[in-house]
This record gives sequence, C-alpha cells and structure tokens, in this order.
Amino acid sequence: MAAPFTRVYRPLWRIITTTILNKGVRNFSSTRQQWSALNVKTAAVASPWALHGAVCLQRLPLVSQNRSPIEEEFMELMHQMELERSLLSDHELRLLEDAARMSRKQEEDYDSDEEEEDYRDKEIVTAQDLEDIWEQKLKQFHPALRLQGVDEKGVSSSERCLAESLILLVKKDVGSQKLWLLPQTQWQTGETLRQTAERALASLPGADLKATFLGNAPCGFYKYKYPKDFQKEGSVGAKVFFFKAVLSSHKHLPLENNSFAWVKKDELQDFLKPEYLKQVRRFIMAL
Repeated sequence: MAAPFTRVYRPLWRIITTTILNKGVRNFSSTRQQWSALNVKTAAVASPWALHGAVCLQRLPLVSQNRSPIEEEFMELMHQMELERSLLSDHELRLLEDAARMSRKQEEDYDSDEEEEDYRDKEIVTAQDLEDIWEQKLKQFHPALRLQGVDEKGVSSSERCLAESLILLVKKDVGSQKLWLLPQTQWQTGETLRQTAERALASLPGADLKATFLGNAPCGFYKYKYPKDFQKEGSVGAKVFFFKAVLSSHKHLPLENNSFAWVKKDELQDFLKPEYLKQVRRFIMAL
C-alpha cells in the first residue's frame, strides 16, 4: 500500500510547493518595485533643511597657568626638601675649592711656586667670575609678558589670556539679526562636511588662519529654523555639523574688530544664544 500512496501524493506535493514559491517570488518582486518607486520619489523631494559645516577653532594656551596659593606652598616645600637632601653640585664644589686656595695664599708659609705649577699656561677663571658673567647675561634677558589681557588687547586679538584656551567666534547675519556663531558656511554638492568646515575657515575676510583639524567626524550638531519672514519655499532651517580644529598659525592677526572674537569658555555665555551655547558646550574643553 505504501508504493501507491507515494505515487499518488508526491506529484500533488510538488504542485503545492511550486505554487507557494512562485507566489512568494511574485510578492517579493512586487515589494522591490514598490521600494524602488518610493526611493525615487524620496530623492525627488528636496530636503527642507540646509546643511552647514562649522569649525570650532581653538587657540591653545601659550604659557603655563598661574599657580594657586596651595600650589605655591607645595612648590616651596618641595624646593626646601630638595635643598636639604641634595648633594653639592660641581659649581658649589668649585666655589669651596677657590675659597680654600685664596685662604692658603694668605698664610705665612704659602709657597706660590708649588701652588701655581698646577695652573701654569692656563687662564684662571674662578667660580665667582662665572657667576658675574651669568649675572650680566641675566640682566640682558627680558622674558615675555605672561599677561596681555583684556586691558591691553581686546577680544579681537588671539594674543589675550595667554594661559588659557580661546575659541574663535564670528558675527553673522541670520535674518534681520546679527549673531555671534562659530565660523560656518553652507554645504555644496560634491564636498564632504569637513571640507565645508575648512572652507568656512578659509573664507573669513581679512584672515589667513592655518589650522589642524582633529578628525573627519563631526564633534557636535545643532539645528535651528529660519525666521518666518526669511523662510524660502521648501526651506525651513539649517542643520549645522561642528568640527574641532587647533590654531597653528598667527599670520594677519588681530582680526577685524566687532566681527571676530577670541573668547574663553566661561565667556561664551556673553556672546552665544542659550540654545546654541548648550550644544557648543558639549564638545568644548578648557585645555
């Protein structure tokens, strides 16, 4: 009985299986065509948001930071411990040797021929002579000023607050307002967002800023809407992608007054709008 049963139902099973597979293939082909049509329709619709690339340009500290009172006390303690535990240096030993030789010269039984035999045909330069020479050189040395702050240089100069990190801001027209922002410009077809950020820095008027960009990925993001009076047809606002960079050249600085500002992290609140400042503070470090 097994053989007739197999001969009857095997063709029927093949028919059912073939029908299900063909139906699945037709459904898959139909679904793929629908997705293709949807992608074409989506590509044809322009995005209502304009893309912008911006750069967070930082001037790193040029001098060490001022020490706190606790740091001053600790430094004095370490110097005192080092002085008490240290051995005499070569120069200090030479000072003692010169003092001993001068003391022997003042004795009654001093033999000058025996003493000067070791220094024959040599120019005698004592340790005290070296200290006098070093003292004269020290008087000719003028260290750079540590403080060239707001009193002497305005915020348009990158030479202010040498012990702290500064951030470049520019004043831009947004609608009918003039706002302080990080340098930014609109993305163009064919370029990466980092190239857009580099172009935003290179296109600043009156500035030749050389910078080192820290990576190819954005470090922050901000989205804002245009004022209703300035919204164009199909354009709602802008999406800004921030990139970090470090200033490596100081040519043609300071920049134009009232258009550029080099500010500290704790001064950003005096220039930036609260919502914009909230996003910027997420990736700015006070180095």
